[in-house]
Amino acid sequence: MRALRFEEPMSQAAFEHLVGAYFVRDSQLSAVDRQIEQLAMLEPLAGPVALLRAFRGIDTLTAVTIVTETCDFRRFASASPHMAFTGLVPSEHSSGASRHQGPITKTGNVHIRRVLVEAAWAYRYAPAVRGKLKCRLEGQSPEVVAYSWAAQCRLHATYRKLAAKKGANKAVVAVARELSGFVWGAMTGNMGT
Repeated sequence: MRALRFEEPMSQAAFEHLVGAYFVRDSQLSAVDRQIEQLAMLEPLAGPVALLRAFRGIDTLTAVTIVTETCDFRRFASASPHMAFTGLVPSEHSSGASRHQGPITKTGNVHIRRVLVEAAWAYRYAPAVRGKLKCRLEGQSPEVVAYSWAAQCRLHATYRKLAAKKGANKAVVAVARELSGFVWGAMTGNMGT
């Protein structure tokens, strides 16, 4: 961007101002990200954030968002109410014996829904443990590692099956819904179901 030049002096000045503003905001965002990273290593966030970071597609900012927006995962008796809390469940139109499911309700927590959908895009790829995920899994219990792997396998299979039928966007939303169930399981210790 800095290499661009405009013949009109005012256009050049306006462009330089915009580029400067961009770099100021970018440095502010980086500072906030560093602060969140530091705070996520302190209790009461450290344990839950580390647990959620074991999932593919979930790193510190996403984990902090999920933990702080949900607060107490035990208030949900099962994964289904947590999925409804995120707004990732399908809407339903029923009359008599007919039942029609429509698009997601979007009535839940918009912040959690957004980060889960972003995280769900990671499940397009075949299950693997490498790179940053491999580092995040170090120090986790074997149960958590196995649960994370089970999530990868199931969510990738769900993505492939639904993407072929309904397209990538709908498949990712469905994967996000299931990911919210895995998140609930991890946060409540229900990793066997």
